[in-house]
Amino acid sequence: MSKNKVTYICQTCGTQYAKWVGKCDGCGSWNTILEELTDLNISGLSQNLSKKDVLGRVIAMNELTALASELLSRYDTGFEELNRVLGGGIVAQSTILLSGEPGIGKSTLLLQLCNKLALKGIPSIYISAEESLNQLKIRAQRLKIEGDDIKILTTTSLLEIIATVNSNKKSCVLIVDSIQTIYLDEISATPGSMSQVKACAFELIKLAKQLSNVVIIVGHVTKDGQIAGPKLLEHMVDVVLSFEGENMKQHRIIRSIKNRYGATNDIGIFTMSNDGLMEVKNPSELFVTQQYDGGVAGSCIAAFHEGSRSIIVEIQALTSQSFFTNPRRLSIGWDSPRLGMIIAILNSRIGIKLMDKEVYLNVVGGLKINETGIDLAVAVALLSAYYGILITRDTVFIGEIGLLGELRPISYIDNRLNEASKLGFKKAIIPKENLVNVAKSELRTSIEVEGFSNLKQVFNKIKTEFTSEPRKVPTTRK
Repeated sequence: MSKNKVTYICQTCGTQYAKWVGKCDGCGSWNTILEELTDLNISGLSQNLSKKDVLGRVIAMNELTALASELLSRYDTGFEELNRVLGGGIVAQSTILLSGEPGIGKSTLLLQLCNKLALKGIPSIYISAEESLNQLKIRAQRLKIEGDDIKILTTTSLLEIIATVNSNKKSCVLIVDSIQTIYLDEISATPGSMSQVKACAFELIKLAKQLSNVVIIVGHVTKDGQIAGPKLLEHMVDVVLSFEGENMKQHRIIRSIKNRYGATNDIGIFTMSNDGLMEVKNPSELFVTQQYDGGVAGSCIAAFHEGSRSIIVEIQALTSQSFFTNPRRLSIGWDSPRLGMIIAILNSRIGIKLMDKEVYLNVVGGLKINETGIDLAVAVALLSAYYGILITRDTVFIGEIGLLGELRPISYIDNRLNEASKLGFKKAIIPKENLVNVAKSELRTSIEVEGFSNLKQVFNKIKTEFTSEPRKVPTTRK
C-alpha cells in the first residue's frame, strides 16, 4: 500500500521541512511554506527494482561520431525581434517558458504569435486556464486576428489537455497559459504548488518530444521578479524567456535567459499599442532624446551590447547640494553600487567633490543595463552635470573604468561603433587598448575614433573641447 507523507514546501525556493515554520531559511521569505501530500512507497520501489523480471527494456546505443548531422528545424514566428531572441525561430520539439509581470502583455504576444503562425500554415492550440472563451474572442477582435488554424481551449485539467492534443494527430504549437493554474488529478496538492508545477511541466515536455509539438508555457513571477515555482522548472525546459517592461511605459523587452539553441541574454524590443505589440526596428532611436541637438549639461550618449546586438542609449545625470548627513544616491536602470564606485573614483582620482552632493542617474526609456561598458558615459554625464559642460549629441562614449581611474578595454567594440555610425554619430571616445581591435577589424563606418588611457585624459578633453553653460560652478561645503 502506498503511504501519504506530509511535507511542508516553500513555494518560492522549494526548500522542504518536516514541520511548518513561518520563515524559510532557504530564501528568507515569510508565509510561503505550504503543506503538501506526497505519495511515497520507496521500500516497495526498491524491492521491485531489485527483481530481474521487472527491469526495463534494453535500448540500443549509438556512436556519437556515427550520427548524421542534421540542421535544426525552425518555425518562423513572423516577428523578427522574437526570431532574434530565439536564435532564428522556434525549434521543433522544443519547450519554451515565457515569464513576466501581470499585465505586461504575455497573452497578447502569444495570441499574435498564433496569428502569425496560422498565416504561414502552422496550426496552433491556445489553452487558457485563466480566461473564458468570450474574453479571448474580445481580445482577438481587438488584435485583428485573421488566422484560421487557431484552436482555443479553456481548461485547467492537464489530463484533458493531453487527451485533446493527442486527438489532434498532427504537430502544432501548443500554448499553455499558465503553468501555475493547471493541475494533475493524481497529485493532491493545489494548482501552483511545487509538486503540481513540476509534474505538469514534466508531462508537457514529454508531450512535446513524443508528438513533435512545440510547447510554450506561460509562467507567473513573484514580487521579486523571479519565476514562481521550483528552479527545476527552468532546468527542464529548453528556452527561458523573460518579458520585461513597465505598465506606465509603452516599450516591452523580451530577454532570453536560457537558450539551448541560440545565444543567451539576447533581447527583442516591442511597443504596446491599441493593435497589440509592434516591433521596434531601430531600438536605439527609442532610448535617445532628440530635442537637445545642441547638447545639454548632464546628458551623455553611450553604446552597450546585449546578446547579439549593440544599442545606443542616453545617460542622464543630475547633481545638487545636499543638506543631509548622508547625501542621496539614486540610480534608475543601472547598478546603484557601481554608481557609488564611479563617484568615489571621480573624487579620488580627479578631485571632483561629489561626496556631499545628491546624485541622480537615469537611463532614458526605462531600460535596465547590467554592463560595465557604459562606465565612461556615466562618469562623463556626472562631470557634465557638475560643471555644466554641454556634451554635443554627435559624440558617443564607450569604456569601462577601473578603480585606478584607467580605461579598460571592452568587447564588441566594432559592433558598438557600427551602430553609432548608423545613427549619425561622428565621434567616439573609447579605451586606448581597443584601438588595436578597431585597426584590425574592418569597420564599415566613417566615425572618428579617439582612444584614451585614463579618466583624467577624458576629463581634460571635454573641458577644452566642449562648451559650458553660463552658470556658476557649484562650490563644495567646508
